[in-house]
Amino acid sequence: MARPFGLPATGRGARVRSYAEGVYARRRRVYFWMMGACMVLFVGAFAVVRLFSVPAAIAMCVVAMLIPPVAAMVANRRGPEDRWWDDPTGDKQSDEWWDELDGKKRPDRKDRDRDE
Repeated sequence: MARPFGLPATGRGARVRSYAEGVYARRRRVYFWMMGACMVLFVGAFAVVRLFSVPAAIAMCVVAMLIPPVAAMVANRRGPEDRWWDDPTGDKQSDEWWDELDGKKRPDRKDRDRDE
């Protein structure tokens, strides 16, 4: 049976969301609310408000025009929980160098040579 939208999964086999997943979900939710408000402003301005006040309809459209860039910034911003700077690049030498700069514990070359 499908769960109603927004209700958490319960019972056996329920998956618990990690902190990062919750943050991404919150960003998506805020983005869609902002874009929904943008659509309501545009549609409301042209369908209803323009019949009573053209300047008010234009003001609503200007506000609606400013929402999408702000929504994109909100959806794409990186938070303190995002660890994008320490993702491996694939270049072994570069990754070792950055790990050394970040103070990550790496075995010394002499120790690796002895182990081989």
